[in-house]
Amino acid sequence: MARYTGAVCRLCRREGQKLFLKGDRCYTDKCSIERRGYAPGMHGNARNKKLSEYGLQLREKQKAKRYYGVLESQFHDYYEMANKKAGVTGTNLLSILETRLDNVVYRLGFAMSRAEARQLVLHGHFTVNGKKVNIPSYLVKTGDVIELKEGSHSKDKFKGSLEANASRVVPKWLEMDKNNVAKVIAEPAREDIDLPIEEHLIVELYSK
Repeated sequence: MARYTGAVCRLCRREGQKLFLKGDRCYTDKCSIERRGYAPGMHGNARNKKLSEYGLQLREKQKAKRYYGVLESQFHDYYEMANKKAGVTGTNLLSILETRLDNVVYRLGFAMSRAEARQLVLHGHFTVNGKKVNIPSYLVKTGDVIELKEGSHSKDKFKGSLEANASRVVPKWLEMDKNNVAKVIAEPAREDIDLPIEEHLIVELYSK
């Protein structure tokens, strides 16, 4: 599948807020939002630019896609899955996105960003229920056990990330023991998802 390969800082500037796509850099004064808090392009610094209703809905969808590193066709598939599930479609959509394995790896503190988590999964560093899974879009479910594969435990990369992310709060739907073995104990609830996404706008967009 094709991936976005451009400068990720431009994505944050386009949405007008930090998407935390570059890990530690996003917390420093090197963050592009701090230095250039306007959209990229020759008209990016234009003032009083008011978005239409459609524009607001589209921007919200783009923001969600960029937070999770998902392209259009896959994001639409997730929406269709969410729409078929019982419950609120918007909440279902965010719940599905949260259960992607790359997002789970990021949430557990094994990676500094979702992009890095994606690479770690692709390189086969994690197992789900004892079996190696190298598909970032793999959707975990309640009861699944996620851990570093044998041989990766001793790598300085993971020790450093876990130490650096020690203050990151693991969401309530996940738990991790002192041996860094994690388990999915519930489906993600809306209050567990700390991203500033107005999912009802995405539903409105797809419902047209």
